[in-house]
Amino acid sequence: MAIDFDKTRWDKLKATSNQWWAGQLDRPMIPVVLGGRDPERAKPDVPLLSQATCHDFSVSPEQIIDRIDYELSTYIYEGDAFPYFNMDCFGPGLIAAFLGARLDNSTGLVWFHPSDERAIQDIHFRFDPDNVWFRRLCDIYTAGMKRWQGQVLMGMTDLGGNMDILATFRPGEDLLLDLYDNPEDVKRLLWEAHESWHQYYKALNEVLQPVNPGYSDWSRIYSDKPSFILQCDFSYMISTEMFDEFVMPEIVATCGKVERTFYHLDGIGARPHLGSILTIPDLDGVQWVPGDGQPNCGNWPEVYREIQASGKLIQLQGGFEVLDCVISQIGTSKGIHLLNYNWMFGEEKDLVGIRKKLAAYGIE
Repeated sequence: MAIDFDKTRWDKLKATSNQWWAGQLDRPMIPVVLGGRDPERAKPDVPLLSQATCHDFSVSPEQIIDRIDYELSTYIYEGDAFPYFNMDCFGPGLIAAFLGARLDNSTGLVWFHPSDERAIQDIHFRFDPDNVWFRRLCDIYTAGMKRWQGQVLMGMTDLGGNMDILATFRPGEDLLLDLYDNPEDVKRLLWEAHESWHQYYKALNEVLQPVNPGYSDWSRIYSDKPSFILQCDFSYMISTEMFDEFVMPEIVATCGKVERTFYHLDGIGARPHLGSILTIPDLDGVQWVPGDGQPNCGNWPEVYREIQASGKLIQLQGGFEVLDCVISQIGTSKGIHLLNYNWMFGEEKDLVGIRKKLAAYGIE
């Protein structure tokens, strides 16, 4: 059985999404995916692409896409959901590998390590169109575009934040010390990473478009225009003054180049930088993640009120109970996008209850 999503539903999603991006949608965006649909065919005998399996080049791109197609055929798409595959399966900050770092998934998750130890003055970043990981990703994207012809959206891989990419090549305390000892080289590398990032972003979109039915990334926010969720997890270790000096200029520049952007604010250590982030005119929204061991997203009303007061959009992580909590805190459901922690909201047997819940938010 084919994936259950047609052109009419894509057109409706695009129209709804554009209203939401413009701040004109009088309800939240709630993508709901349920499992348990019968695909009416045998499961392909290859593993689903993931961080644990991304190293296996013996599986062809066509086999990878066929296995993903089977997976997507088992889903039911409700609310603002759409057929989509998250290409963060090569790890967070994949540009590090494009730039020469070693990709290690021996633990089942991807980590990046410098191929050798170099002084910061000896590190240089350049776009490499022949990098093995870049070529592999292009081949998988190409196979997906050929197979689905616009029915499935393949997300942009997790390119990473540029300061985080730099931290891969200057691990541990090295980059922190460089901020004091070698600030000009830090800034040089940040702008070299910036140029490479945009070259890779453009090159990958040239493979995906115009067939891919839009743009998305690991945030699962849909856009019919180029978009991306930016981040700097390294920021939890630096002051607001250092964040403004080293990190902000590059983020501001990227927001000016990519039509629609969100910022992933990760952890209470990064919380002090929210004020700076909200001053970026071209930034559309913020995704706040409290971090491990912290109360869930329903327990930070001051954060969401601050984001809302700035006029930015909000992405929440959690279920309906978190969404209801934040709506009560800020007094509106406008401008909110819900990303369920586990992505899946249940199974086919839950469909009637899910539709009733969605109707309460004004979603037919």
